[in-house]
Amino acid sequence: MTDLRISSAAETARLVASGELTAREVTDAAIERIDAENPRLNAISQRFDERARAEADARDSQRAAGGELGPLHGVPVVIKEELAVEGLVTTFGGHANSEPAAADCEVVRRLRSAGAVVVATSAMPEFGAFPYTESDALGLTRNPWDPSRSPGGSSGGTAAAVASGMVPVGMGGDGGGSIRIPSACCGLFGLKPQRGRVTSAPHSDLWYALGTAGPLTRTVLDSAIVYDAIKGSTPGDRWHAGETGSFVEAAQREPGRLRIGWSTKSPSLGIRPDKAHVAAVEETATLLADLGHDVREVDPRYPDPTLAFVPQFFAGIRAEADLMDHYDRLEKRTRQTYRMGTWVRPGVIEFALRQTEKVSAKANRVFEGPDGVDVLLTPAIAHRPPKVGIIDGKGTIRSSLAALPAIAYAAIWNVAGNPAAAVPSGTGADGLPVSVELVGRTDGEPTLLSLAAQLEQARPWPLVAG
Repeated sequence: MTDLRISSAAETARLVASGELTAREVTDAAIERIDAENPRLNAISQRFDERARAEADARDSQRAAGGELGPLHGVPVVIKEELAVEGLVTTFGGHANSEPAAADCEVVRRLRSAGAVVVATSAMPEFGAFPYTESDALGLTRNPWDPSRSPGGSSGGTAAAVASGMVPVGMGGDGGGSIRIPSACCGLFGLKPQRGRVTSAPHSDLWYALGTAGPLTRTVLDSAIVYDAIKGSTPGDRWHAGETGSFVEAAQREPGRLRIGWSTKSPSLGIRPDKAHVAAVEETATLLADLGHDVREVDPRYPDPTLAFVPQFFAGIRAEADLMDHYDRLEKRTRQTYRMGTWVRPGVIEFALRQTEKVSAKANRVFEGPDGVDVLLTPAIAHRPPKVGIIDGKGTIRSSLAALPAIAYAAIWNVAGNPAAAVPSGTGADGLPVSVELVGRTDGEPTLLSLAAQLEQARPWPLVAG
C-alpha cells in the first residue's frame, strides 16, 4: 500500500499514469491529510474541495480516453496566495482584495497543463513582506517539525503543507529568500531560479528585479519536474533567462568534478550564523570533498546590496498594494510600510536597478577567473527557526530587524539574480531541520540540481517532518 503522505510528485504521477491509483483517490487522500494536519499548522488559506475533486475526475477521464498525460498528471498541489487562481480572490495574504481572479496566472495555467490538480491555496504574510508567515487575515502558521516554531516565510504555508505531507509539492515565491527560508526551516528542497527563468505573467515582474515564483518540494527531482513544466518567459516579462536545457535531465546526471567554495561569512554586517549552520556548512564541505569535488574555503567579498534591495522592496510592496480593491483593509504594518516607501519614485527605482547590475557584477566575482568556483556553499539562514509570533504586533522597522537573520544569506542573490537553493543537511540539537545554501553561476540551475541530487543520495533527508 503506497503511503501518499511521503510519496514524491514523480512517484504519485507514475502511480496515476499506470492506473495503480486514480487522480481522484490521490486528491481525496490529500484533502484528508489537509483535514488532519491543517488545524494544528494553519498552512492552508482557501479550500475548494469539490472543485479539486472535479479537476481530478477530469484527469481520470483524460487518462481513460487515452489522452497524453503530463509529468504532473494527478499530482495535488497548493498555490501561494500571491499567484492568481481562476475564480478565487488573490489575497496576497490579507483582506484587501475582494474580486475573484478572472483567469489563472501563467504559472498556474502551466501547472494544470502538466496535469497537476490544484487543491488549495497556502498562507503567506501580507505581500510576502517579511520572512515569517504571520498575518492579521489568517494568524500564525506553524512549523510541522515543532508547532511552537515558525515555518519561515514568506512561502511558509506552502512549506508547512509540503513538509507535513498534505501535498508532495507546492508553489511559492522568492523576493528575498522566500522559497529558501521556509525550505530551510521545514527540511525541504527549495531552488530560487535565475532571474527571468519563470514568467511573472500577467505582471511584467515581481518586485522589479528581485522576485520569482518557484516550487518547494521534498526531493530534488520533484523540483526539476515542476520547473521543466513552468519555466520559460513570455514577451511581456521584463526579465529573460538564458537557455539551460532539461532540469530533469540535470537532476538525474552526475555533476562531474566541481570547484566548490564554502564560506560562513555573512553578507549582512552584524549577523552571525548559529553554530548549527556553521557545522552544517563544514560537514557538507567535507562530504563534497569525499565525493571527489575540489572544495576550499573562500572569501566571497560580498558587495553591499542595500541600495539595490531596499528601494525595490518598498516599490514592490507599494505596487502590489495599489492592485488591491480596498486599501483601508490592509494591515496596519502594511500601511506603514506603504507610507514609508513614498520616497521611492520612478527615478529612485531606476537608480536601484542600476545598482542591481553593479551588485550582480561584484557578487559574481567569486565565480570568475582562474581562482573562481563553480558553486558557492553557505548557510541558508543565520538563525534557528524562531518561535511563532516573532513579528506579531511589530511595525515595519522592528519586523525588518527581526527579518535580518533569515534573509542574511539569501537576499543578495535576489539582487544578483543568480540561482540559489536551500538543501537539507540533517537536524540540529533542537530537533529542527538544518539546511545549507548552494549558489550557482548565472543560468547555473542544472549544476545546482545535479549537485543537490548527489547530496540527496549521499545524505538522504526525511521526506516529511518528524
